[in-house]
Amino acid sequence: MLDIQQVSKTFHPGTVNEKTALRNLTLHLNDGDFVTVIGGNGAGKSTLLNVVAGTLFPDAGTITIDGVDVTRLPEHKRAKYIGRVFQDPMTGTAATMQIEENLALARRRGASRTLRPGITRAERKEYQQLLQILDLGLESRLTTKVGLLSGGQRQALTLLMASLVKPKLLLLDEHTAALDPKTAAKVLEATEKIVSQARLTTLMITHNMRDAIAHGNRLIMMYEGRIVLDISGEEKRQLTVEHLLEQFGRVTGSDEADDTLLLG
Repeated sequence: MLDIQQVSKTFHPGTVNEKTALRNLTLHLNDGDFVTVIGGNGAGKSTLLNVVAGTLFPDAGTITIDGVDVTRLPEHKRAKYIGRVFQDPMTGTAATMQIEENLALARRRGASRTLRPGITRAERKEYQQLLQILDLGLESRLTTKVGLLSGGQRQALTLLMASLVKPKLLLLDEHTAALDPKTAAKVLEATEKIVSQARLTTLMITHNMRDAIAHGNRLIMMYEGRIVLDISGEEKRQLTVEHLLEQFGRVTGSDEADDTLLLG
C-alpha cells in the first residue's frame, strides 16, 4: 500500500546548519496497517510524514502509494490519496461554517461541482450517524458554527472529515498532543473506531509511548533519521514501556534511553 524505498532528506546541506533528517529510510505498510511512530525530537518523525504528504520532496529514494509513484508529485495533487490531521485543532476545519457545511465540503472533495442545492436530507442523516461515532454529542448540533466548538471537538471533527472520503492513507501528526488527557483519550478512541471500521491504512505520530503501544497493529521507533525498531503481532501486544525503553537502549547503544529522550 505505502512503499518508501531508501528515502533521504537533509536540510541546509553544505552549511553549518546541515541536518540529516532521514537516512536511507525504507518502510512498507500493507493495506489496513495502523502504524504508530515514536521517537525523540529530531528523530525524523515529522519529516517522514511531510515527505509522504508531499510537503517536502526527498533528496533521494522513492515513495509509492497504492502502486502510484508520488515521489515528485506536489502536495495538492497527492492530496487525493491522503487524509491528514495536524497537531493544531484549529487546522483542518472552517471556523465560520457550520458542522454540516464542513462535512459537506469534505464529502465532496475532489468531486465535480454542480448546481444542485446545498445539503440534502439524506446527507444530514448520514452526517448525524457519522458524528455518533465520536460520542461527543455533535450529531444534534449540525448547524453549530465550528468556531464555537472546543479544541477536542474540532480535532475529532477534523479526523472524521479526513476519513470521510476513504483515503488511501491517513496521516495523524501528533493529533492529540494539544489536547488535555481526557479529551485526547476521547479522540484516540474515535480514531480507533474510524480506522478500524474503514480499514484505513494509517501512520500516527505520537510522543506518548503508552498510546503508541495501545493503538495500532504495529509500532516503529525512529532515531537519527532511521527506523531502529519495528514491532508487530504478539510482540507488540505484550509490549510494555519498560521493555520498549530497554530495546531502544540495546539497539542504539544509548545509556540515555529514558522518557526525556524518547518523548521529547
